[in-house]
Amino acid sequence: MTGMAATAEHLAAGLEQVRAAPRDAGLLELIACRPGVGEREVLERAELDVERGLLGDSWSLRGKRPNPKVQLTLMNARVAQLVARSRERWALAGDQLYVDLDLSVENLPAGTRLVVGEAVLEVSDVPHTGCAKFTARFGSEAVKLVNKDAGRELRLRGMNARVLTAGTVRVGDPVVKLER
Repeated sequence: MTGMAATAEHLAAGLEQVRAAPRDAGLLELIACRPGVGEREVLERAELDVERGLLGDSWSLRGKRPNPKVQLTLMNARVAQLVARSRERWALAGDQLYVDLDLSVENLPAGTRLVVGEAVLEVSDVPHTGCAKFTARFGSEAVKLVNKDAGRELRLRGMNARVLTAGTVRVGDPVVKLER
């Protein structure tokens, strides 16, 4: 573990910034593809597919029949900055889309649809939690923060989604919550 691990004080101070994320419309800040285990490729644009998720990503190759409810993972860009401490390290979290949007359960309950670029996504009811890899990359304090009750309600570790309508997404595209 390098000196990049976030301290409890740093994380607590940054939560107000996370809570201030836009609720209805934000931006796609970063796209990361995972072509293989432990590999990350930061992209300016990507194709989202109804069957295969983010094209070029290894999700569709995992197991005999990958769960479509966990096709994509989205993480709040403010949380990524808080735990990673530099934009160059965001993709280490292992998510594909990093957005400046309130991802809380209250704001985006399961079934909520989001328009990202040309694609439409649906928020999954399957939780996304911190794991051993997340701990190794960002420290035990970061995992404690994202996995505590408040962290889960705010979806600080991110959320799962599936692609309903295929399309191209680009860094800088709007991310818009559709009314239910």
